[in-house]
Amino acid sequence: MKNIKITDTSLRDGHQSLWATRMTTSDMIPILDKIDEVGYHSLEVWGGATFDVCIRYLNEDPWERLRTIRGIVKKTPLQMLLRGQSLVGYTHYPDDIVEKFIEKAAENGIDIFRMFDALNDVRNLEAALKAVKATGKHAQASVVYTISPVHTMQHFLDTALKLREMGADSICIKDMAGLLSPYAAYELVKMLKENLDVPIQLHTHYIGGLAIAALLKAAEAGVDIVDTASVPMAFGSSQPPVETIVRALQDSERDTGLDLHKLFEIANHFEQLRKHKGFERGVTRISDMRVFEHQVPGGMISNLMSQMEEQKATDRIDEVLAEIPRVREEMGYPPLVTPTSQIISIQAVLNVLMGERYKLCPGEVKDYVRGLYGKPPVPIKEEIRKKIIGDEPVVTVRPADLIDPMWERARQESAHYARSDEDVLTYALFPQVALKFFAWREARGHEDMPQIETHNEVREELDITKENPPATRNTINQLSPKASFRGDEEMNIDHIRELILLLDQTSISELEFQKDDYRLALRKNRHDGDMTKMAAPATADIREEPAPVPAGTIDLVEVISPMVGTYYAAPSPDAPPFVKIGDRVEAGQTLCIVEAMKLMNEIKAEVSGVVADILVDNAQPVEYGQVMILIAKN
Repeated sequence: MKNIKITDTSLRDGHQSLWATRMTTSDMIPILDKIDEVGYHSLEVWGGATFDVCIRYLNEDPWERLRTIRGIVKKTPLQMLLRGQSLVGYTHYPDDIVEKFIEKAAENGIDIFRMFDALNDVRNLEAALKAVKATGKHAQASVVYTISPVHTMQHFLDTALKLREMGADSICIKDMAGLLSPYAAYELVKMLKENLDVPIQLHTHYIGGLAIAALLKAAEAGVDIVDTASVPMAFGSSQPPVETIVRALQDSERDTGLDLHKLFEIANHFEQLRKHKGFERGVTRISDMRVFEHQVPGGMISNLMSQMEEQKATDRIDEVLAEIPRVREEMGYPPLVTPTSQIISIQAVLNVLMGERYKLCPGEVKDYVRGLYGKPPVPIKEEIRKKIIGDEPVVTVRPADLIDPMWERARQESAHYARSDEDVLTYALFPQVALKFFAWREARGHEDMPQIETHNEVREELDITKENPPATRNTINQLSPKASFRGDEEMNIDHIRELILLLDQTSISELEFQKDDYRLALRKNRHDGDMTKMAAPATADIREEPAPVPAGTIDLVEVISPMVGTYYAAPSPDAPPFVKIGDRVEAGQTLCIVEAMKLMNEIKAEVSGVVADILVDNAQPVEYGQVMILIAKN
């Protein structure tokens, strides 16, 4: 056997798994030349959550990061993780965006595109594979590994064979949750090597402590390449450390040939950075090892635990962990990787905290059940499907076939502030976050404008949307994904400080109408947490000019946010709001969306009536229990 090759994940998955993807480009630059000298097979530097976090939290242009790394790293191929039809976002995008994104990623420095689909639905990799092949770059397709009654070795082999037929230049076994045992690794790698004529790579996570043994058994079976991270970003929910694997294989027929001294010099840089910024060290906790039961990746579980602690709901974490496998089974045994890990886990959280299973289902859960993320490994249980979407049809075609082309529309909408095709793509993938980032970027370079840190304030100063109203949106097939949000729902759970304490969404207050419009005078009286009716006062504080108020009382229903999140009045930046003041609504009608827990939760009216007031602005953060909308009950 020839020497085994190593892909270093430190600049992407390593710090994504342990440090919430918070390493900046300036943190990387001082060590890039040394990394380039090691002799790695490739460096994973882009994709996954790095794109989103750059614009959302770090005020960095992800395209500029890629160009900067490419300008320094001359010898080692650069690699990215691509979520198939979802690219670096969390929903499916149309083929024209997939093609343009891959074209520009290749131009800016990516040599190897590792792509995967959460459901192993190879239809969702068709456009990406074709686009990568058109650039002449290396197309690596992934087989997502998981454990279930339907995920057999034959299933993984069949998936790999299909991907090879579609043009994959290599196959990656993607074990995102650290479930691959050493002997299963040996069996799977051996089977793939015997039946495929392309390199086989293994990506796993240390979560439950199996990763080092799994890599060594895979090496025995002939795996060509394995993923590791520099030790300060290894262990825990990250990859195994490169230093350990290099030492374990020294003087064997699979010797990596890498220099341990150079590796420790690099590790020292990252260790000093870790200490300086207070980043976590990778550790394995009992809760992490329970991945063998619930199969949710460790980073997600640790975040759920910390958030439930913050919300004083830690006593319910065991209920959530027990509910996850139940939901997964009912939903057709999807592998738990972005976005299905979020879809299944958040539905489990909602089931537990709502006190009723499937009472509240985020839009992404509904779209998954509709077939808009692809075909589950086995059909979703009929009673669950009916409870979530009723008698709605289920998509059987390739989901992206239902999405209208977006490139020209995105280019027109972003013409006011996009400086390049790369900016247009950033807008197409994350329109609302992109607007804030572009506004911040413009404000930073505006001499007469104060340096405002709050993105929303910057956007108001620049008044971007008023100066450049969006183009009219083409009607999307009613069965198309809720691509209206085009990924703004930030699926990386490590970055959300949102978890759910749920209670009844309505309570009664009093509304006093003024003549023929819906300007309000509102008085609230709470006794022991209850809202009671009161007689209309002769005068009241109002937000606009006072006007005579008719005698009597009117029941007001408060629509309350059931979670910490972000309020959205419309399904997309370029769509009309769901409701306006004065609109008549029916019980069950969608009023708004609250983005939380990485998903878009449609908030529906529980009574029929008239929208009397809307108390929050679009894209404004909301707290649990905050009143968002007032409905004058019929």
